[in-house]
Amino acid sequence: MSKLVYETSRKMAWFGALILTLLAIMSVVSIIGRALSSFGLGPVPGDFELVEAGTALAVFCFLPWCHLRRGHADVTILWKAYPQGLRKFIFVIIELLTLAVWTLLVWRMGLATLEYRDNGEVSFILQMPVWWGYAASFVPGAIGCVVYFWRLLETLGLVAPEPGFAMAEGTH
Repeated sequence: MSKLVYETSRKMAWFGALILTLLAIMSVVSIIGRALSSFGLGPVPGDFELVEAGTALAVFCFLPWCHLRRGHADVTILWKAYPQGLRKFIFVIIELLTLAVWTLLVWRMGLATLEYRDNGEVSFILQMPVWWGYAASFVPGAIGCVVYFWRLLETLGLVAPEPGFAMAEGTH
């Protein structure tokens, strides 16, 4: 199961990178089109709508991998002064809170997806159903819930992390 969690998270991060790359290319094309509007070109229609939805999708794809890699920013000025037991306790609380916030976010995003689908709201320029963006982000968000739960299990010592992904200092 550990290998599946790590591989899925890694592949989602690569997918997020692909999405951001495509958004960057589209933005450059749109900017060039604006700059050359005197030659009959123009911006990509709905570029900001696509950037908005695509960036949200990319973030939901990146965060689970970042969490597994322990890549979030942290402040450790006094960390080594704490006893090891307190450090472990703090890590467990952090994991529980992260899982709770992520689960709440994904739950609310799921409800928003259904509400936007039911009311038929569409984007201004592209007339794209708004719920599509929510639904696309919901999938990596739900996978993220599994990843955050798995990370909690690792912190509690109930499962071993993948080789090369040792627990942060002071938690084992």
